[in-house]
Amino acid sequence: MDPSNEQLLARIKELEQENEQLKAQATLQSKSTSSFPKIDDNFSLDEYKRYGRQMIVPDFGSLPSQIKLKNSSILVVGAGGLGCPALLYLSAAGIGKIGIIDDDLVDTSNLHRQVLHTTETVGIHKCESARRYINKLNPHVVVETYQFRLQNDNAFDIVSKYDLVLDCTDTPATRYLINDVSVLCGKTIVSGSGLKTEGQLSILNFNNKGPCYRCFYPKPPSPESVTSCSDGGVIGPVIGLLGITMAVETIKILTGYYTDETFKPFLSMYSAYPQQQLRVFKMRNRKPDCAVCGNLPQILKETILENQIDYAAFCGTVNSNVLNPDERIDVKKYSELLNKNNSQVLLDVRPKEQFGITKLANSINIQWDPIFKKAESIDEYLPQNFDKSKDSVYVVCRYGNDSQLATRKMIDELGFKNVKDLIGGLNKWSEVVDSTVPQY
Repeated sequence: MDPSNEQLLARIKELEQENEQLKAQATLQSKSTSSFPKIDDNFSLDEYKRYGRQMIVPDFGSLPSQIKLKNSSILVVGAGGLGCPALLYLSAAGIGKIGIIDDDLVDTSNLHRQVLHTTETVGIHKCESARRYINKLNPHVVVETYQFRLQNDNAFDIVSKYDLVLDCTDTPATRYLINDVSVLCGKTIVSGSGLKTEGQLSILNFNNKGPCYRCFYPKPPSPESVTSCSDGGVIGPVIGLLGITMAVETIKILTGYYTDETFKPFLSMYSAYPQQQLRVFKMRNRKPDCAVCGNLPQILKETILENQIDYAAFCGTVNSNVLNPDERIDVKKYSELLNKNNSQVLLDVRPKEQFGITKLANSINIQWDPIFKKAESIDEYLPQNFDKSKDSVYVVCRYGNDSQLATRKMIDELGFKNVKDLIGGLNKWSEVVDSTVPQY
């Protein structure tokens, strides 16, 4: 099929899904309106009671601020660890319309931190799971969902419909896309990120006056330095706290607490260990030479829509496929080798924390990052009579990526002649050989 036809069919499917969601939402709102009739131009008695405790807070701004929230719309990109707590509190606060875009499905591994999802919603789209929760929490909020990935060809249509964007994603490529489209649409961005025990928060392109994400980071970080939650881990309350701070900043923006005169660019840094602390740093203003919000921008709406910018290529990826087929072994064949001779040397290059969760029998732990990258010799970890030129070594990690890099280094730099990587790592071992080995 012609690629253009495939894109057209995909877009038609997206529009059909959106139409069905709007019909369902209209039905829900109709029921909500009949259940809670308005007593004035703005709210029902239920809404006055529901939002009363925040309206009486002096800093909030009383009734006028609550009306601003009801008349506001926000787009939350990502219904994960950041998006869930932000959505929870913003819907409870009475935002009028909330859009949620996420193409991912709820997984059991999400549930310790993504608090809108439950065991019952495992396997369905995250944005749909979030919509169901929000509708139960606050029937006065209109929720629109987009069960697909934000991309060059759909971003402008979606972002332009909302007053403000919350960037709750975890990949640099998506962050740059959100930033560029939001700047070109004149939208403020509340941006957050978190990993392990730390995180950060910033407001970007405030009132379309900058600074934006590209002002702070004209060039993306190296792919090797980017770690996802699935690889690096995250403490649930850490990412939850950051999502809640994003909700607070969103409320302050929408209610007019910040003005052009009072807003100053900042970056808030949160650390949970050893002692919790939140530090706020002043950031520079908009850069005149910024590629998207500067005086002579090079990034325009047309360049994005015409796919002249490949955000994935711009940010780069780590190429773990560095081995030849004869330098790898599948887990089933390795299991057969073990059954014949259980004295095989197996190096496990995962971090020690992961090694402590589960491991294969008789494996030796040498962490690939950062120890193994810098290692000039690993002889001290091997059996006393081990011969690099004759004896075999097998290397395993979690998914079979770091183990390839480690195998390559052992062959090219450390003088090993017989090294093989276990394809798919411990995750594949659990799927194919021994299901009692936990996946995490």
